[in-house]
Amino acid sequence: MNLTTMILISLALTIVLAIVSFWLPMIASDHEKVSPYECGFDPLGSARLPFSLRFFLIAILFLLFDLEIALLLPLPWADQLTSPLMTFFLASAVLILLTVGLIYEWFQGGLEWAE
Repeated sequence: MNLTTMILISLALTIVLAIVSFWLPMIASDHEKVSPYECGFDPLGSARLPFSLRFFLIAILFLLFDLEIALLLPLPWADQLTSPLMTFFLASAVLILLTVGLIYEWFQGGLEWAE
């Protein structure tokens, strides 16, 4: 299969999917569908409502551990390097540091959702 055929197939597939995505949704929308939804808050009320900072703490912890997983994903390939033992020690240091931080946060009560 040459390059021109592959480009034509991908272009045709892209156009077909774009057309189908415009035809697929329901045409008749009701009041609930067109009203704005703001994460469970009343969109017509005051924008200055108090919110819990614990939610943001949990979100930041999630992002931190998600980043940890992204940093540790290349470890199987890092085993092929010249010093796999050094790679293992560095990965262990990252895991230990994050575990100590999580334990500290737990003992400080930062993971308690309700006060």
